[in-house]
Amino acid sequence: MTLRVTLIGVTGRMGQALLAALPQFPQLTLHAAVTNEGHPDVGSLVQGIAISTDLPAALQGADVAIDFSSAAVASQHLQACANAGVALLMGTTGLAAEVQAQIDAAALRIPVIVAANTSLALNVLLALVRRAAAALPADYDIEIYEAHHRHKVDAPSGTALALGRAAADGRGVSLPQDIAPTGSAPGPRSPGSIGFAVVRGGDVVGEHDVRFLGQGEQLHLGHVATDRSIFARGALTGALWLAAQPPGRYEMSDVLSINT
Repeated sequence: MTLRVTLIGVTGRMGQALLAALPQFPQLTLHAAVTNEGHPDVGSLVQGIAISTDLPAALQGADVAIDFSSAAVASQHLQACANAGVALLMGTTGLAAEVQAQIDAAALRIPVIVAANTSLALNVLLALVRRAAAALPADYDIEIYEAHHRHKVDAPSGTALALGRAAADGRGVSLPQDIAPTGSAPGPRSPGSIGFAVVRGGDVVGEHDVRFLGQGEQLHLGHVATDRSIFARGALTGALWLAAQPPGRYEMSDVLSINT
């Protein structure tokens, strides 16, 4: 059986990567392509489908939607998918705190994955970071380094924050809300703290390095993305899995059957 997928944000970087990767997934077929109002490509054809701005119409008859559009419209897209009864994989980062409650509400009606990163290997890294943080003494400092292209808006990246939450979860604590995107504050570091270092420049697809810094030793766990297609293939893999699930909120780790 072929599943019908609606791509939201089809004219963006990830939307184009999803279109390019879709032929590698014969179990999926493009059902509808959606972009924002006023985009110059509205009405043009992609794989024989006209690009639309009417999301509710684009969801009719779809089995699953993939959204890599904008955090500003995440709430509207969640509501539209819930109303249509269409499973949703959302890869949009920088979501406001109040959106989390809306995700939980939508997950009562449809299966939902909200992923900071859809790379399969990166999601394995999240599990490794959680386990390392649980295993190592709390006086090991944790520093999360991330680098992205010059056009990325949010900092630290959604993936870096997910790695920070994984480390905090491993220690049984919560990640602070006021994260400074430029690294640790000047002066002596608080014991066992989680810091973030951010680099923006060029066309870097994505680099993440988590360092556990102890006395006399360091543990480095990292991931480097050199091609945006890895995120597209991971998202399409996740969408295939998600379409077969009952309503609920899931993670990419569920797709990979990672016991975290």
